Amino acid sequence: MTTLKVYHYSKCSTCRSAIKWLQGEGYELELIPIIEQPPSKEEILDLIAKSGLESKKFFNVSGEVYKELGLKDKLSGLDEEERAELLASNGKLIKRPIVTDGRQVTLGFKPEMYEQSWGKGEKSQ
Repeated sequence: MTTLKVYHYSKCSTCRSAIKWLQGEGYELELIPIIEQPPSKEEILDLIAKSGLESKKFFNVSGEVYKELGLKDKLSGLDEEERAELLASNGKLIKRPIVTDGRQVTLGFKPEMYEQSWGKGEKSQ
């Protein structure tokens, strides 16, 4: 059975919707609380690479910490390593949920995106 690693925040309704959707597809989930246990800089760099997305997409731009640090104006001046270090330093900076099977990575939750990436989980095997 495929186990997905899900970095989530329990108070986030988007995370709860994503988890419910994945469980409905039959996946076993390893739930990692992103605030208490943010991924390391190395893990973040790996997640970014596997996602195919730009590193700036991993930032929770609507979050308080992002706004407090004034990152809207600062991000463009940071390289990949610096961005990953910043993300690893505070789980509240990271857009969530992050879901990975070790090969592919999705960020956030949109049912149509999940259908494409994670649809027909264990039900079709």
